[in-house]
Amino acid sequence: MVQGVVVENGVIQNINPATGQLIEPVVNVTSPEELENIISAANASQPSWSDKTLSERIEAIRQGLIAIEPIGDELASVITEEMGKVSAEAKLEVSNAIGLKDGWLDMVRDANEDVHLGGGEEGKAESVVVRDPLGVVVVISPWNFPAGEIPFLAIPALAAGNTVIVKPSEVTPRSGELFCRALASSLPEGVLQVVQGDGKTGEQLISSDDIHMVAMTGSTATGKKIMNVCSKKLKRLVLELGGKDPMVVFKDADLDKAANDAVAFSLFNCGQVCCAVERVYVDESIQNEFEQKVLDVAKKYKVGNPTDADTTIGPLASQVQRENVSKQVEAAVKEGAKVLYQSDCPDDRHANFYPVTVLSSLKQVMPIQNLETFGPVVAMSTFDGTEEAAIEMANSSEFGLASYVYTTDLTKGSRVARKIRSGQVGINCYSILEAQPACPWIGHKQSGFGSHSGMDGFRSFSVPKSIVFTTNAPK
Repeated sequence: MVQGVVVENGVIQNINPATGQLIEPVVNVTSPEELENIISAANASQPSWSDKTLSERIEAIRQGLIAIEPIGDELASVITEEMGKVSAEAKLEVSNAIGLKDGWLDMVRDANEDVHLGGGEEGKAESVVVRDPLGVVVVISPWNFPAGEIPFLAIPALAAGNTVIVKPSEVTPRSGELFCRALASSLPEGVLQVVQGDGKTGEQLISSDDIHMVAMTGSTATGKKIMNVCSKKLKRLVLELGGKDPMVVFKDADLDKAANDAVAFSLFNCGQVCCAVERVYVDESIQNEFEQKVLDVAKKYKVGNPTDADTTIGPLASQVQRENVSKQVEAAVKEGAKVLYQSDCPDDRHANFYPVTVLSSLKQVMPIQNLETFGPVVAMSTFDGTEEAAIEMANSSEFGLASYVYTTDLTKGSRVARKIRSGQVGINCYSILEAQPACPWIGHKQSGFGSHSGMDGFRSFSVPKSIVFTTNAPK
């Protein structure tokens, strides 16, 4: 079970985390027989899809993204109902996904164009690097961004000429299906399909000899299981996995901005973000001042019904997730951490609300400093102010997805960033919001395998092939 989701009599027990009530209509699990038919249809459709020109595929995908617009409000509402994301954030997630139809999709096209090497002069040898699709790609999408993450994996795969089968998280089955049905509406039959189920369905899907690649966003533990299954046939993989992302605050930082960002990006999506700020390291000489600024910001957040306009923090996605966060906080307090603040939150034993929590005086050995928390917690500790200590503490994790360095000395910030082992480092910013669209999204250490996004990531869903001529290549 993922997040405690129960599958019973072939039906996913889809629970609203804000009420504890079963969501209707029910979602049926894809049967083994249906799954085989879906895989067969994907393989049958792949050759004709890849025979289309790159421009034809891109335009079909663009029309699919446009088709999401009329159902945007419905999709956002379903996201809120299924995983508790506040309405404003759910609407932003959907809007951002639709917005990929413009410049981002053009970059996907450019990454898949033929590359000509040499040539130019009459009769001069020329080579052309073309890209071959892999076949059928499985996309396993996460519950924390059930619409926003699918396109980053599915669209480059489709653009490269693959057919795609998406398995949404069983936590958010309707969100994933709504998104994919709209996107598939402009594509030929069998090119983009959806299967529903839990880990058993996922394992059957990726174990098939007729699946050629798996791309997944999710936990490191699940990523390792997928890698083990796929290793038997050397299937290609893209895995975006967990994070325990550090934020370093030097004494010369803009403390107001640093405090605001520490809170905002620890709490965004109720803290359920792979690149959330989960460890804040503050120069010990500014500890008291910085902690007070953090408290002033944290107290502005309100935990409540995610459909209410004044709510900024909704429930955690599941009871399992709430218990995980609670255990980490309780263990930290027993080991000497200080609770500087806990907000009010609805007292409903059937729901999964957890208070905004600000912790200080954390030690590196505590579980909350080493395990993904994925909750509305601002976790602070201090360092001696030196670059060496900041780098050591930032790197003291098995994860390496993103990191953040706050200082007005950009040369120092760059120096520190280059020595932190993570896929992105934001200097005085939350990197995923400010990064150029062509930047790759990749995890170091146990935060991932392969990459998506950026030109290299877009090319992860195809294989380069060199066609070599002793003269100029034909036009």
